Amino acid sequence: MILKPRSEWTTAETKEGLIAKMDEALKREVPGSGFSYTQPIEMRFNELIAGARSDIAVSIYGQDLGTLRRLGDQVAQALRQVPGAADVQVEQTAGLPMYRVRIDRNRLARYGMSAGDVLDTIEATRVGKVVGTIFEGERRFDLVVRLPDSVTQSEAALANLSLADHGRLIPLSQVADVEVSTGPAQVSRKDVRRRLIVQNNVRGRDLGSFVEDAQQRVAQSVSLPTGYFLEWGGQFEQLQEARRRLAFVVPITFLIIFLMLYTTFGAVRPALLIFLNVPLAITGGVFALAIRGLPFSISAAVGFIALFGIAMLNGVVLVTYIRQLRERGLPVEEAAREGAKIRLRPVLMTAMVASFGFIPMALNTGLGAEVQRPLATVVIGGLITSTLLTLLVLPSIYH
Repeated sequence: MILKPRSEWTTAETKEGLIAKMDEALKREVPGSGFSYTQPIEMRFNELIAGARSDIAVSIYGQDLGTLRRLGDQVAQALRQVPGAADVQVEQTAGLPMYRVRIDRNRLARYGMSAGDVLDTIEATRVGKVVGTIFEGERRFDLVVRLPDSVTQSEAALANLSLADHGRLIPLSQVADVEVSTGPAQVSRKDVRRRLIVQNNVRGRDLGSFVEDAQQRVAQSVSLPTGYFLEWGGQFEQLQEARRRLAFVVPITFLIIFLMLYTTFGAVRPALLIFLNVPLAITGGVFALAIRGLPFSISAAVGFIALFGIAMLNGVVLVTYIRQLRERGLPVEEAAREGAKIRLRPVLMTAMVASFGFIPMALNTGLGAEVQRPLATVVIGGLITSTLLTLLVLPSIYH
């Protein structure tokens, strides 16, 4: 569906509200159906990541299709009880209607017929039987005999299908039992293992805490037989990978920054003093996320990294000037006070330029808002506290 601009919406004011209204209307008009709500690019990425078109895909691996289906229903029931779960669906692997024809070889022997004759006739009902080849120049086509659809419209019609036996016509029901049953609609595999996917979207809360609650609920509710196991995938998989990458990159980045500061000042204490801007900046970013009700996400983590760079830059500007005043012979207390006064404007300008630049991203409600808003919120909130505390705390600690 192509949505109108948000200013023209009349049914709801938010995307979540619109989805709720659409879901209510669709389930009322088409009872018994399940619906999933996503966006084209998001859906394709989820499909590439985990083979499912949703935020989270729980893959259940095992051999027996019936057992997989039973476990899938149990997992889906557990997921529905977790706050934030939406569009919970179990992959449809069963329920395909089919005619099952069981040949009775004892009855078949009384008519002197072979099973192959019966199976050839049954094959011709739907699939068609290849009986020759047609040539048109260099092209060739199979000549297929296929019975009309009326033969298989019902169980009774198929049972009355005539079999030819030396000039006699024998109904299929005389030599076989015809029944309607259900069979597997599809068999999915990954890494040479059968699997069934339970997928769901997350609304109203962050992905990380949802998966933690969901894993705990599923572990309590679902008992896996021997040889069966679960895998959690989808966007959660990418979240874990990004966390591992950040856990490796961020400490190395801080170490490089510290070495550069140590090289600049030739001492450890000024470098450590500037590093105090990191916790000063973190407090503002955390408070800003809490005030706006935004969860900590990977985009917020990237915002913190950008924030640390700006905060440390302000610390370098201030400490460098204080040390210059000390070299001119000013006492420590006076140098710290004068440095804070004179470097007030550069520090404020650095923080204000960055903050004003991020305001449109922080207020964005259109495309990309879920990535831009946490990042910009962290930078703006962190710069407010970092700037104020840099001008007050750093000179005091330096003294």
